[in-house]
Amino acid sequence: MSTTQDKGQKAKTAGLEDTMSRNGVMARAVQRMVDGAEAWNLNYSAVGNPPVYDNSVFPWAADVEAEWKTIRTELDRILVRKGELPAFHEISSEVRSISSDSNWKTFFLCGYGIRSEEAIRQCPETWRILQKIPGLKSAMFSIFEPGKHLPPHRGPYNGVLRFHLGLIVPDQPDKVGIRVADRLCHWEEGKALIFDDAFEHEAWNHSDAVRVVLFVDFEKPLKFPARLTNKAVLNMAVFTPFIREGYKAHKAWEKIFYGSGQKHR
Repeated sequence: MSTTQDKGQKAKTAGLEDTMSRNGVMARAVQRMVDGAEAWNLNYSAVGNPPVYDNSVFPWAADVEAEWKTIRTELDRILVRKGELPAFHEISSEVRSISSDSNWKTFFLCGYGIRSEEAIRQCPETWRILQKIPGLKSAMFSIFEPGKHLPPHRGPYNGVLRFHLGLIVPDQPDKVGIRVADRLCHWEEGKALIFDDAFEHEAWNHSDAVRVVLFVDFEKPLKFPARLTNKAVLNMAVFTPFIREGYKAHKAWEKIFYGSGQKHR
């Protein structure tokens, strides 16, 4: 395994650990389980362990791409009220170490066992299309305002892969992009980008326009028995404080957004 891959894939899962009681027996047991699962996920991967995947590895990606304009239509209706959307760190406390301003906004659809029924009602076609993704774990619209730059960081666990579908992408590739390990990538409208966020990555929008992608995490395809262990780890996520706190924060935001937005319906 390369040095880059070692650094990206074997990084300790501090993000998950921080959400548990640091001194609790359960936290230590869970951390040991997660560490062991990460090693298995590397050894039993059914799709290899590159930082960025060729889309042909996942045939369903083309099916999602084919309906991107349908998703874009629903996104455009949401963006009418873009100024009222929450900053990502206001919903998910785990991202505060990399983003604490209002220039990364989100419109959440689902995440690790929790669904926003209001958002799904707003975007029924997007929700239908998302069902094409095997092992869907989370989905949202990710909105970078002009000037946004996420610093280098890694995801907390290598049992999921990340899917970005370009929806609104400024035509300035020299100013808008994402680096995953040593790969420099650019989003394109209607095109998928699939990568492993357990590798170090950073993303930026240095243009003067908004960039939006459909942001999805899905289960990494694994061979038996790692597949079962990975499912167990991912199913535990809903019980962690950062998921529960995020759910409460999002519900509070929904009451304001949808309550004040009756006239927009």
